[in-house]
Amino acid sequence: MSNRRTFMGQLLSGTATLAVSGMLPSSKVLGANDRVRIGLIGGGGRGQEIFKAALRCKNVEGVAVADVYTRRLEQVKAFVPGIKTFRDFRQLLDDKSIDAVLIATPQHQHALNFVPAIQAGKDVYQEKTMAFNPEHAKRMRAAFQGSGRVVQVGVQSTSGAEFAQARELATPERMGTITAIHTHHFRNAPHGGWLRRIPPDCNSQEVDWQVFEGEAKPYPFDPDRFMNWRFYWDYSGGNVFENMVHQVGFWYKVLDLKIPRSVTMAGNNYLSPKMQVPDTMDVSMDQPEKIFFTWNSMFGNDYYGEGTDALLGNKGTILRDDAGHVRYLPQGKKTKGAAAEAPAPSSAAPDIVGGSDETDLHMQNFVDCVRSRKEPNCPFDLGFRSAIACQMAITSYRRGRPVHWDEKQEEIV
Repeated sequence: MSNRRTFMGQLLSGTATLAVSGMLPSSKVLGANDRVRIGLIGGGGRGQEIFKAALRCKNVEGVAVADVYTRRLEQVKAFVPGIKTFRDFRQLLDDKSIDAVLIATPQHQHALNFVPAIQAGKDVYQEKTMAFNPEHAKRMRAAFQGSGRVVQVGVQSTSGAEFAQARELATPERMGTITAIHTHHFRNAPHGGWLRRIPPDCNSQEVDWQVFEGEAKPYPFDPDRFMNWRFYWDYSGGNVFENMVHQVGFWYKVLDLKIPRSVTMAGNNYLSPKMQVPDTMDVSMDQPEKIFFTWNSMFGNDYYGEGTDALLGNKGTILRDDAGHVRYLPQGKKTKGAAAEAPAPSSAAPDIVGGSDETDLHMQNFVDCVRSRKEPNCPFDLGFRSAIACQMAITSYRRGRPVHWDEKQEEIV
């Protein structure tokens, strides 16, 4: 195990050096009508969703999939017959015919997959939260800078119609001085609807446990840790990394916000005993733009829905709900009451995957940028800033105090 960990560290540090020196290999230049050949790293639920979205784009071919669990390789083969399958993602990256990769592994593995993918000359669609901690984020940035690669981070709302509407409305003439953003993410489902059953073939023969662990603290093979990795601090940032990042990324792009000056997170786990991460929480971020950004979330009530936001200025308010509606209210005009702002409760069970038109639009934007070499809708820098904000929240919760961003050292203190 120690040899594997040493090798991973050497691989990633070497990649960063190559990235800085400009010695990374380049993938071929594609014309506007050329076929884009794509590989998938991480063939679980979300990986399969974004792979299907990529295959719905015109002139895209699914070439290969890599996953540490053989069951997932077979699941992808069921809808892409003849696809190449690998237990080791590095073998997928060795295929020089692949133009781009989609990375949908657990959060603690993102940097471990991203850096070698950039080193291999691949464009990358990186699922959120982009980086697990500041060290990973900086490692990824070192690989990306100067590489010439296209990177799209999976904050799909930046490709949706509501983003364009919010940006159009968020002008000084309409909003005046903006000093607060209130956001919510509410579900009525123990464990957030994330609890997965353990299949009978989830064992050490069918799962490459050491590769799954990556740089995390080592444990003997544990099928629950593998299947329900979202419950464990070693691999997950809980709902902050799963959903707060979407709302942070959306408003960070609308207003071009920087990393927070300070963040405070409080909460607890009241209804979800199998999870280490909290199921009820409140996050407060002090932005350097003199905006106070709050996010609260719970798994015991769905009154506010999964994405009810308010952007508050002294001339007006922008309201956004989880049905994709965006509207503007001038100062002094109010709705008929708080209940009018709450979306109707959904009868559907929460889904850890979640598909939407925005996913298709976001993937199409990525494929278009692979061809054009333009910057995608959620570029690396937006993913970096959003990831650091979310990491600050988790760090505050776990340390039990407010934390600050040291801009010079680029560390959470």
